[in-house]
Amino acid sequence: MIRVANAPCSWGVLEFEAAAAIAPAAQVLDEMAAAGYAGTELGDWGFLPTDPVALAAAVERRALALVGAFVPIALARKEALDEGVERAVRTATLLAGVHAEKGSGPFSTTAVAEKGPYPFSPMIVLSDDNTTVPNRTERAGRIREEDGLTSAQWDAFAARAEQVAIAVRAATGLRTAFHHHCAGYVETPQEIDALMSRTALDLLGLCLDTGHLMYGGGNPVDVIARYRDRIWHVHFKDCDEALVRQARAEGWDYHTAVRRSIFCELGNGMVSFGNVLDALRVEHYASWIVVEQDVLPGLGTPAESARRNRAYLRRLGV
Repeated sequence: MIRVANAPCSWGVLEFEAAAAIAPAAQVLDEMAAAGYAGTELGDWGFLPTDPVALAAAVERRALALVGAFVPIALARKEALDEGVERAVRTATLLAGVHAEKGSGPFSTTAVAEKGPYPFSPMIVLSDDNTTVPNRTERAGRIREEDGLTSAQWDAFAARAEQVAIAVRAATGLRTAFHHHCAGYVETPQEIDALMSRTALDLLGLCLDTGHLMYGGGNPVDVIARYRDRIWHVHFKDCDEALVRQARAEGWDYHTAVRRSIFCELGNGMVSFGNVLDALRVEHYASWIVVEQDVLPGLGTPAESARRNRAYLRRLGV
């Protein structure tokens, strides 16, 4: 079974726009539930309540599940690790606390080891600290080999990602999936391979993001086939093909691409979601699909887009 969630980023709650005016959390959750979604991701720390009792009540009141939380860490920088691990564990502790408040009981590393994780348990969605390296932000969507990490830097990056996953699992029993993302060091298919080949398959999963993958030069169906056992979380995002061509031709940076709505409503872009769903079903994927339509605060039509995106996926059978 596949369940469908959404995320606050579809309402302009973006980690690199923290100072901007955004819609109130109650409004976002109300509109998400009204559009027919079964769950939400956490969004930026502090957008939703950070007390597990209050957060459990907020999502339960709207019949939503809390499905995961995005945690960006500058894993290419050694000095960023300790603070990043602290944030990841803090976030995972909140997710696990909400799970316990909703009557499912706390997570246990022993239970996970013996029985395997529950497929719909919340996920730490680890990522690079995207848009913080100027060259990667400027060249998003057209990354060259020379824009990336060296082999030694990849070894260190991967080791730090594993340290985050180990700390999260030890503290809460939750799993960690890495989110490849434009304007970070893991964007292209080759960069995904570089990370996955250096990390343990039972420790760090992959959060497949269809829109970021297409903009980064990949194909979701190919990645599903290649990493069938490591896709633990999925983001459904579409990507406007005409704007991708324009962005590459005119050399847009990542912020310009998002501001000009490169991530469009599902079904209006270059992602073949029917083929992606078929590929996921072949691999017996049975967990969350999180719809994301990244918009800057105050732009787009979040509530209406959320309804249309949900209706589109229903026509595809989910």
